[in-house]
Amino acid sequence: MIKIKLTRTGKKDQANYRIVVALSTTKRDGKFIDNIGHYSPITKELEFNKEKLDKWISTGAQPTDTVKKLLKIS
Repeated sequence: MIKIKLTRTGKKDQANYRIVVALSTTKRDGKFIDNIGHYSPITKELEFNKEKLDKWISTGAQPTDTVKKLLKIS
C-alpha cells in the first residue's frame, strides 16, 4: 500500500518534515517515491504541490492521520 506521510529532517530540537509518498512498509526516514511538500512546526509553515497530491490520491495513495490533519488546516 502506498502512503502519504511525513519524514523528519533538520537538527535536534529544530524539526522540519517533508511530505512524501512512500510504501507503507518503509521506515520513517527511508526511501520514498515522490516529495510533494514540506512542513515546519516551528514556524507553522506548510507548502505542498496540490497537483501532485491530487494525482497520488487519485491513484490510491492513502494519507496518514497526521497528514490528513495538516491538509485540513491549509
